[in-house]
Order: sequence, then C-alpha cells, then structure tokens
Amino acid sequence: MRERGRVVKRDLVSIFSLNPDEIDHLMESAALLKAKQKEGVSYTPLKGKTLGLIFEKASTRTRVSFEVGMYQLGGHALFLDFKDMQLSRGETVSDTARVFSRYVDGIMARTFSHGTIEELARYATIPVINGLSDLLHPCQILSDIFTIMEKMGGYRGLKVAYVGDGNNVANSWINCAARLDFHLSLACPEGYGPDPTLLERARRESRREIHLVNDPYEAVSGADVIYTDVWASMGKEDEHAERLRNFRDYQVNSRLVKAAKTGVRVMHCLPAHRGEEIADDVMDGSHCIVWDQAENRLHVQKAILVWLMG
Repeated sequence: MRERGRVVKRDLVSIFSLNPDEIDHLMESAALLKAKQKEGVSYTPLKGKTLGLIFEKASTRTRVSFEVGMYQLGGHALFLDFKDMQLSRGETVSDTARVFSRYVDGIMARTFSHGTIEELARYATIPVINGLSDLLHPCQILSDIFTIMEKMGGYRGLKVAYVGDGNNVANSWINCAARLDFHLSLACPEGYGPDPTLLERARRESRREIHLVNDPYEAVSGADVIYTDVWASMGKEDEHAERLRNFRDYQVNSRLVKAAKTGVRVMHCLPAHRGEEIADDVMDGSHCIVWDQAENRLHVQKAILVWLMG
C-alpha cells in the first residue's frame, strides 16, 4: 500500500481492522487464485520472498496451508517452533520483530496471547498475519466467508448461527458481522460467552443485530449456516471434563440441524472432536461442508499473502 509516495505496512491482526471493500477484494482475489490453481496456471508474485512462521500452538491446517501457499506463490516459508526460539528464553517480542524485519518479508504467528500478535505488528516493519491467538482467528473466518459465498452465492442477508464456546472463532465471527451484511446469532452456555468488549463494539458497528442467547435451538431457527468449534480450545484441556458437562446440550446433531432452514450448511473450523460438539452423522452428512472450508484456507491465505506482501 502506498500513501503520499511512501510504502505503508499493512497487517492482518483482526477482521475488524478491514473494511468491507478490502474483504470483498480478498474474496475476489481468492477466487482468481483458486481458479488459477485448478487450471494448473503458474502464478508466482512472491518469487524470492520469505514468510517466517512462528508457532507457539500446535497446528495442522494453518501450517500446511501457509507453507503450501507460499510455495505455490513462488516464495518460501520458514517454520519456527516457539520453544526453539530465543523468545522461549526471554528475548522480547519487540526485539524478535525487529530482527525478523531484517531477515524475512512477512510474519505469520500462531500464539496464545493476542498481545504477542499486536506487539509483533507494532514493532515489525514487515506485514504480520494473525494465524490464531486466544482472542481471534481472522484467517479462519475470512476463509469461511469465502466458502459460504461459493456454496450459497453470497453472504448478504444470510443468517449464521454459532453454537458452542465463545472462543477466538466466535469472537472473529462477531468482528466479521460488524463489517459485513449478514445476521449472526450465537448460542453459548452461561459463563462461556464471547468477549463482551468485542461484542459491544460490534453491535455498535453492525448494520444488523447480533444476538447472544443460551438456547441453541433459538439460535439456529431460520439459520442458513450452523457453525461450531471444539468445546475446550488449546490451553483449556484441564477444563475438558467440566466443559463436557456444561456443553452437553450444545452438540450439533441431526435434531438441531432439523431446527434450522431446509438445506442449512454445517461448518466446523476443525479439528473436530466427533461425538462431542458435532455428531458423526452430521459431520459425514450432506449438510456438512467442512472439507471445503479446510481447502479454502489455502486459497484465502494466498490472497492475504499477495495483498500484504505482493
């Protein structure tokens, strides 16, 4: 991005920092990149560029999709495990950001603390992408919007019902609802709701109401999309038994699916704990589009990489 003759660094820390035109641009770019790949057309705008991947949390889809994406765009991805870096021995995030800015062309970080992502973005002179934090998961939801557009012809006016833990995925859905024109309803058990500050801010910004309820059947009534995630995210494993008890009425099963619109699509960001937050027959059924979601992480993140680093 250029501003008055100088290059201005852009980051992707939160969907809330994007405007609708930028999100639509990413969707269009992802569609073009996906079409090029399916047609076998080589497109390498990031030739000679390197993306540093910082992983504090375990990953399957995030690591594979970013590494493959950089390779397909002509660049190189460098995997760095948090525990093998000097960050684990006390080097500051700000110093790490400054050093990375001298070596690589972009940073993707998957961390526990959202503050780590924000500090990397503050001190790095290269683009920083939030690959996941305890607060937000923007790349996932942008990929999900792209999948909804593919499957349903668009997102405007649709109703998305999120059922389960008010975690980083739920928070990013809230941020997205503040920017795009769709209905959002969230059903979470008492005490497990999304971040209240983000919810209040999004309600001020959104063109449509954002509902937070405790009854999953109320949330999915009239829904075009039902979305769920694990009940105990990484770092919450010690709460697993307690959460199984508190979330037992929030499983996305065939009965809940029938309470939504005919033809409702079921989504899950994966990994799924089958038999907990989602039933096997739903996960493997005709309503479920989780594998398309997983694939589209690659295409949307390629669009993000080109937008920030191209």
